[in-house]
Amino acid sequence: MKKKLNVPLLISLLVGIAYLVYSIVYWSGAVGGSSTGTAAAGAAVAAVLVMPHLVCLVVAIVFNALGLFMRKAAFALVGAILYAVALVLFIPYFMFVIVEMILSFVGFAQLKKAVSTPSA
Repeated sequence: MKKKLNVPLLISLLVGIAYLVYSIVYWSGAVGGSSTGTAAAGAAVAAVLVMPHLVCLVVAIVFNALGLFMRKAAFALVGAILYAVALVLFIPYFMFVIVEMILSFVGFAQLKKAVSTPSA
């Protein structure tokens, strides 16, 4: 019998990937589109500030995918915690990460519940 994927983790994964693509496109345009020296310096500082957020987001997406496809609650929990860390690392963009974080914690709870009560 084929097991169904955890829907909150799947939605969290898809939204996380979409946000990552958006961020990469946005920040690469902001850094590459600077014409003057001061604008380029400001864009470089902004890129340095947002880089830890993006790295944490990438790792969170990887753990989210591992938790989803391997059906391991621990991976889903690590992904949810990393989404929370990414939120703290770049607070101005909290609205882009909070949905993934909440859905990952919900998915973790559902995975843990499914593992502890196996269906017959």
